[in-house]
Formats: sequence, structure tokens, C-alpha cells
Amino acid sequence: MITSPQNDKLKEIRRLQRHPEDRFVAEGEDLVAAAEQAGWPAVYRLEAGVDVDPALLDAVSGLGSGTRILGVYERRYTAPAGPLVVALWGVRDPGNVGAVLRSALAFGAASVALGPDCADPFGPKAVRASMGAIFKLPVARVDDPADLPGVLIGLAARTGAALTGPLDGPVTILVGAERTGLPDDVLAACDAVAHIPIASESLNAAMAATVALYEVTRGRAPATAGPASTADTHATADTHATADTHATADTHTTADTPTTADTRTTADPGAAAATAGQDPTPDARTTADPGAVADVLAESSPPASNARIARVGAS
Repeated sequence: MITSPQNDKLKEIRRLQRHPEDRFVAEGEDLVAAAEQAGWPAVYRLEAGVDVDPALLDAVSGLGSGTRILGVYERRYTAPAGPLVVALWGVRDPGNVGAVLRSALAFGAASVALGPDCADPFGPKAVRASMGAIFKLPVARVDDPADLPGVLIGLAARTGAALTGPLDGPVTILVGAERTGLPDDVLAACDAVAHIPIASESLNAAMAATVALYEVTRGRAPATAGPASTADTHATADTHATADTHATADTHTTADTPTTADTRTTADPGAAAATAGQDPTPDARTTADPGAVADVLAESSPPASNARIARVGAS
């Protein structure tokens, strides 16, 4: 058992809490369990009372209440891969970066890509906010939108058509910082620009990404992300890349029925689309023709109203 504060492992943990390097720290039973479930081995783990004196472990913890267990892990990056990707540009709040990872995993995204000036996804705050998603969803670094797969849809305040889904085929949703949004050159590289209509002033990056993920996947059967790894396992076949189940009975009506009934998940997707004010016939243009995405969004955009449009991103 470690009984000295000068132990090399404790010294490394203190350093990583301030400046994550090739390794990072995950604290708490839930995060350590998530790593184990995802097959992400720890370089080492320390458990209070088993491997280390509890007071010493509390002393190196980044949590105000201390911790009973923590693990040190090697960080991993991979290439961005679809069919569904969330890309962040200039989102510097690590809490938002972690929350986007959590939402991306929940809605079946295949990876999250981080552009320039984004917070470190392996920093302590981002890891905690991800609630274990950091271990289950591949994370990529990109500098150019051209490196992103599929149809690129940039979210921008008061610009473009209202974001309307579901959208078929490979898609990347780009989200920028709240105050500055996506840079002009990034927006210019997108196949379509869309906004999220809301009644208040703004949404931060995590909320905007979550709403967008829900909208573009609306009505789809949820997918389970594979384990994050250095090898890009998502480049192989993915359940989202198969034929779109919207053309047949919606699989949500079987084993994955939400506890609160949602009429959009009944056996008649056409009726659900009509209820939402959409054309009940799915628009297949978005599968084969990325250039048609802007037209599809524009056609489904509601008439202009006094509602304010969402700012997207976070400071």
C-alpha cells in the first residue's frame, strides 16, 4: 500500500490533474467501471484502503469530496468516421465538450471531432461531464472541414433554414462557440447551413448539439457505439449506413418503446411525419445527393415568425 505522498504514481496524478499529457485521470467508481466495460485498460488504478492510504488519495483527487478510486489511462485519438459525426469548433468549455460526448453516444453518433481551439476532451472536467462516454465513443482531432465525412451541416444563429430531420445517409453536424459561432470559412465549406428555432436568446454548445442530434436521428432505431480505439473501427459497416428503416415499420415500436408515448414512434412513420408538419414520404435525395440537403431543409422550413433563433455554442 502507498503510504508516502512522494510516491511516483501520486506525483504523476497531481501533474495530470493540472496538465493532462499522453495520459489522463478518471475518478470515481462509475468512470472506472465505464472504462472497464469499454475494454479500455488502465495503466494503473488506485483504490483507497487497498492500494493507497485514503488520505493520500483524497489529497491528489480533483473532486472536492475526494475519491475512493481512480484510474490513469492512455489517451486515444482516431480518424473521424460516420455515418453520424458531431464536430465542435472553438468550444473551449470542457464541461460542454464532455456533455456533447455524452449526447453523441446517446443518439448513436459514430464519433466526435474536435476542431481548433476546443477544450481537451481528456481533461478532468470533460471526462467527468462525459459520464463515461469518453471511453465508448471515438474522438478525433481535425483542422479542416474537408476531413469530415458525409454531408456537412453547419449550425448558425439566424441563418439558413430551420434544422429539420430525420436526415438519411452520412452526416456531420458542426457546432461553434456561442459568442462567435462557426468561422466564416467553416460555414462556407458546409453543404448546408441551418438554425434551431427557439423562443429564448440562445443555447450553449452542448444543448444545441443535443437538439440537433435528436432532430437528425428522429425516428431511427438507436445504435450502440463501439469501443473507442486507436484503430478506427467505425470505418467498417455501421447500422446507420444500412437501408433506412423509415421506409418500413418503425422499429421503435418493439423493444425500444419509451415510457412516455411518442406518436412519432408508432408503426406508421408517415402519420408521424404528417403530425410534425412534414411530407410523409421520406426525401431520399439526402442519401445520394449532398447538395440536395440545403433544398430539403429549405422546403421544410416553417414560415418566418417572431421567435428568436438559437445561438449555438458556448463561451
